[in-house]
Amino acid sequence: MRPAPPDHVGDPVQSPSVVNVPNALTVLRLALVPVFAWLLLREGGDEAASRVWSAVVFVVAGATDFVDGELARRQGQVTSFGKIVDPIADKALTGTALVGLSYLGELPWWVTVVILVREIGVTLLRFWVIRHGVIPASRGGKAKTAAQMLAILMYLLPLTGWLVTASEVVMGVAVLLTLVTGLDYVARALRLRAASRAARA
Repeated sequence: MRPAPPDHVGDPVQSPSVVNVPNALTVLRLALVPVFAWLLLREGGDEAASRVWSAVVFVVAGATDFVDGELARRQGQVTSFGKIVDPIADKALTGTALVGLSYLGELPWWVTVVILVREIGVTLLRFWVIRHGVIPASRGGKAKTAAQMLAILMYLLPLTGWLVTASEVVMGVAVLLTLVTGLDYVARALRLRAASRAARA
């Protein structure tokens, strides 16, 4: 008579290890922020080579944001650490770029304030509605992120001529998308809370 198979019901639930490639990429992105800031502000932001290298670091750091998320989802390595640190790393990179460019007098401070207030506000909204559900990223949100990254990249590079005007146009589009998607997120958060309360009632 064969022995009964082991009963695994009481086994502890296995959770993904915090030490994994996605989290390592997130930490790398966070570690690249001071390197990026130093390159951007070096010699008062006037050294072309440093500006190009700051753009390279910005692109590399931004790429890790896409890669770590994809890896975490595909390999089942989504962790609480990643959920917390990933958005912090994103905001640190984008915020450092915007504040640095405004500090150098290349980007109006109001643009930096509008974008940062929106990003911080959306983060607070996520915490506000977290017990009611998760609001997935919209196409507009993804377009906003792409526009912001492209605009910042163009501002980082030592461009001349019509490319300077082009960078201003792209930044304008990024600001518009930032405002529109921010208002959309507020509306969706309110609808989610209302729907959750109605379901409980």
